[in-house]
Amino acid sequence: MDAQFWNGKRAPGVQDTVNPDKYASILEVFEESVRKNADKAAFTGIGHTLTYRDIDELSTQFATYLQNYTDLKPGDRIAIQMPNLLQFPIAVYGALKAGLIIVNTNPLYTAREMHHQFNDSGARALVFMDVFGHLVEEIITDTPVEHLIVTSIADCLPAPKRPLINFAAKYVKKMVQPYNLPSAVRFRKALKLGTGKSYVRPESAKGDDIAVLQYTGGTTGVAKGAMLTHRNIIANMMQSKAHLSQLDKDGNRINKPGEEIIVAPLPLYHIYAFTVHLMAMVEEGNHNILIANPRDTSMFIKMIKPWQFTGFIGLNTLFVSLMNHPEFKTCDFSKMKLTLSGGTALQGDTGKRWKEATGTTISEAYGLTECSPAVTINPVQELAQPGTVGVPVPSTALKTVDDEGNETPIGKPGELCVKGPQVMKGYWKRPDATAEIFDEDGWLKTGDVAVIAEDGFVKIVDRIKDMVLVSGFNVYPNEIEDVVVGHDGVENCAVIGIPDKKTGEAVKLFVIPSDKSLTEDAVREYCKLHLTAYKVPKQIEFRDELPMTPVGKILRKDLRAEELAKQAS
Repeated sequence: MDAQFWNGKRAPGVQDTVNPDKYASILEVFEESVRKNADKAAFTGIGHTLTYRDIDELSTQFATYLQNYTDLKPGDRIAIQMPNLLQFPIAVYGALKAGLIIVNTNPLYTAREMHHQFNDSGARALVFMDVFGHLVEEIITDTPVEHLIVTSIADCLPAPKRPLINFAAKYVKKMVQPYNLPSAVRFRKALKLGTGKSYVRPESAKGDDIAVLQYTGGTTGVAKGAMLTHRNIIANMMQSKAHLSQLDKDGNRINKPGEEIIVAPLPLYHIYAFTVHLMAMVEEGNHNILIANPRDTSMFIKMIKPWQFTGFIGLNTLFVSLMNHPEFKTCDFSKMKLTLSGGTALQGDTGKRWKEATGTTISEAYGLTECSPAVTINPVQELAQPGTVGVPVPSTALKTVDDEGNETPIGKPGELCVKGPQVMKGYWKRPDATAEIFDEDGWLKTGDVAVIAEDGFVKIVDRIKDMVLVSGFNVYPNEIEDVVVGHDGVENCAVIGIPDKKTGEAVKLFVIPSDKSLTEDAVREYCKLHLTAYKVPKQIEFRDELPMTPVGKILRKDLRAEELAKQAS
């Protein structure tokens, strides 16, 4: 397959190209959806539903507050730091209505991480949840943030529910630590103040204007802000929409605009969920069920049980935790037709179990922050190819290259490179880092080893930096992990390379057992059945948990750092 062109066969109904200039800005996408879907449910959070009209009115109130009670101007940055609450879309669309640039901020950031992101982005405003107030107080005077808006978990719930929910959050979780931020304005007060002034729509953003500063996870060093433009995100929205346009065998669209109910457990501050739920699903007029704390599996299931949901967006660790809970099987899967997985590799055993539990095949996708994020997506249902991450989304070119930058043949592994309208403008204030990730012809180098098949389906072999070199042989952690989780006694696992005098590097396996009687010898013998000798782990360690990012990616770098520290001591 020539890197510049698509010669494979897409699923029926999915076009080869999209028009990223259909809308001038994200705000235009939202405004059109409100006109079409005003009375339809848009978002449900903690049991309360807001329509598209509700979100429009409340976001306008927030925008009007920003315009009249702060000195923020179009192009200024506003950080939004909260879990999946109804306040999140209100704050995002309100900020966009005021012409501001969104800085998505992880609510679980430490004070150090917040300090870096606020200073690096130059954020002048912060919308945050009260449970993080003590951390905000710790660093705020050493940042450019001037305007603080604080919210509580139940701020967008009906009045009778608010005191009870807020009390439960404080008492049961003991979440809110004392803090002193006298200048912070309550979110509900900001909305109230906004109702008393007139809203002035700013000049429409241009496609190349930055819409979001999306910080990379920081798993490879200092977090960098990917400059995602309005055009980037609209392009990826339309590429995702094209995926949703797949037809069934009778020629009918499988996913019907305005009729889908989509479970949203992944954090909206992550670009994966941001583009899916705040863009693609909104443009379609669909209903998003927000899950504020997906790690509380019992509460998660309680939140989705009332709904005949039709779609589910998640990733491997989330699927596993749900399927391991006895109540999950009592959910209503009768309308399910779409499950998307991304963010980290989907393990084969997880896909099989999910199909058995829900009747739906997981369509694994692949992307990265720098691509807004989708690069490839699997077709839905029976056309999906498990073990791959699907085909390039429309208007996207791919190629793989060797260490010298030469294009590798079809079917041969190489570093995956991407071109398309969803590829970022660059890293915020980091021209050197931008130059490093793009080659001289404008291809974005992903840092992932991939194989592109003749039919265009892509298989991600592994991260280049995670590859283990055992006596000159390349060993990819994902392959070993995929094998090990197929053992009935294993809940989760991770693989890293450790220094070895004999082989250069050796494979070390970390296992979270579901069967406490599981032994190292049993795991090793299982690996010998399924892996060639040099891939069999030399060391195996059992653990109760593994270090992970908030979105469920196992932090191999933390495991490596631990091992190196042990060897140095």
